[in-house]
Amino acid sequence: MSLRQAPQAAQTISAAQAAALVKSGMWIDYGATLCQPDVFDQALALRKEELQDVKFRSCITMRPRAVLDQDPEGKHFHLFSMHFSGYDRKMHDAGRVHYLPVNLGEIPDYYQRFIPPVDIVVLKTCRMDENGYFNFSAANLWHRDIIERARVVMVEITDGLPYVFGVNNGVHISEVDYIIEGDNQPAPVLPNPPASEVDIAVGKLIAAEIEDGSCLQIGIGGMPNAVCEQLLHSNAKDLGVHSEMLTEGMMALYHAGKITNARKQLHTGKMAFSFGLGSQAYYDSLHRNPDMACLPVADTNLPHVIMRNHRVVAINNTTQMDLQGQAASESDGFRHISGTGGQLQFVRGAYASEGGKSFMCLSSTFEKRSERKSRIALSLTPGNMVTTPRTDMMYVVTEYGIVNLKGKSVPERALALISIAHPDFRESLMREAYAHRLIPHGVSFIRH
Repeated sequence: MSLRQAPQAAQTISAAQAAALVKSGMWIDYGATLCQPDVFDQALALRKEELQDVKFRSCITMRPRAVLDQDPEGKHFHLFSMHFSGYDRKMHDAGRVHYLPVNLGEIPDYYQRFIPPVDIVVLKTCRMDENGYFNFSAANLWHRDIIERARVVMVEITDGLPYVFGVNNGVHISEVDYIIEGDNQPAPVLPNPPASEVDIAVGKLIAAEIEDGSCLQIGIGGMPNAVCEQLLHSNAKDLGVHSEMLTEGMMALYHAGKITNARKQLHTGKMAFSFGLGSQAYYDSLHRNPDMACLPVADTNLPHVIMRNHRVVAINNTTQMDLQGQAASESDGFRHISGTGGQLQFVRGAYASEGGKSFMCLSSTFEKRSERKSRIALSLTPGNMVTTPRTDMMYVVTEYGIVNLKGKSVPERALALISIAHPDFRESLMREAYAHRLIPHGVSFIRH
């Protein structure tokens, strides 16, 4: 149910005047990624001594938040994040940010059914267009749903964001209470580090499995993006995009003519995504590009929507997997590092798609305190959260190979995963698997 009533004509006010409307105990929503406000945030931080228990919701913070940096002991402000960026992770380690577990595609429903009404929502947007809309840029997500459940709606307008076409990708002036002039700084960039040798090896294995006309979802990270680099040199053609995030690697495929979106069943001819982050050149490619369709997250991430496209290929990254195929992709023990995001929903949507495939990729080892460890383990690190259950796991890929766990018993899964672990750890993993009866003695019935 919407709380929004037709407001009075939108008023243009200063950031200080907007911050003055905040009272102790309020819930403020900063939205996600590119839509998080800056000048309002700075103005509100200056009022910290006047306020107590002001709570914020956000997702993937791309710039430091003044309300946190200027309140290091957390006496006044508290932030709750639906997915961590590097900054959010740092603030979580300091006890200043708290994780809100979500499947990203379900967040619109959370606002409608479970999250109490928002006192104030403040979103950074493009300036009002010729039709009276403030465009959300490359961050549609659940912003419409917040607006419908907010008592007060503010927009912080800027010339620094690309204007991105899409579906319901903006808020009309008739729904806005207050307009704040922003600082017009360029959109925050997300570095795209070069692929490592391990990334390239994994990318080659996955790229070889992608057929003409496949519809891609690619998660964040160097390893999934390495798949895009390999696809540039493959024979695959007429690829499509239906993804939570539009990555820099996907944009490179688009410019190379590999992505045409011609064979998709949904949003044919369009790059369908819910948010995008990248370089300034990437943002320039998005700006008023008619081939782009930035959609609400419920239109990209819900499995029953994803499956309507054919040959969906979901490519995601994980940090640890046990010998039964459980993937822990968001924590390091009890230390939260990212979020569930859309991983599980795309794994399920891809599997349900006609001819669909889901790939979970990971490097075979990692370094911790100068010690090399296997990412494939007998059991998950205590405290690690399961992001994708064993029952949903399809293809698993390391630099040593690719295995499909669908239809495999526990012993078969264990043997398959050990076969793609780093060679230095295979013997110890095998001993542990026997000792804990994941693999029985006398395994002639196992067909791996």
